[in-house]
Amino acid sequence: MNRKRVMAVSVFFVSVAFLFFVRVGAGTTSAEQEVRELEQRANAAYEANDLPKYFSFYAPDFTQYLPEGRSDLPAYQKEWSSYIGEGNRVEKVVLSDMHVQIGPSSDTAVASYIIHVRTKLKDGKVRDEDNQESDVLFKRNSQWKVVCLHYSTAPKSESH
Repeated sequence: MNRKRVMAVSVFFVSVAFLFFVRVGAGTTSAEQEVRELEQRANAAYEANDLPKYFSFYAPDFTQYLPEGRSDLPAYQKEWSSYIGEGNRVEKVVLSDMHVQIGPSSDTAVASYIIHVRTKLKDGKVRDEDNQESDVLFKRNSQWKVVCLHYSTAPKSESH
């Protein structure tokens, strides 16, 4: 009788541990998928020049590092709104080589990728650029937001 009880308790704990690890693994996969989808939606808004939607993906305490230096969300909104308001337009955005890392609590993430952007300038010239971008995201109040972004020119490869 005692042996059956020990066996039953052991099976119970092994089952609970298995369910825990399956759930933790599923949470990471789910968080990764959420971040990938957010990156696609944010960059689709960027491509569409939909500034209110585009800026909705950023946290109020957002910081970014561009080749020109560090700025915050109000400065970025002002600069980019002015740039688009002058008649410049993003025409195409293509993401590649996306790598997503999820933190142990599934509420932090880093998404890094190559972003190809075609922009039609107000003077009619077209500019194609390849940059490397890294976004740090936090999940706050059940929503992923970009809290930090780093953007720099991608090294030229033979395929470009």
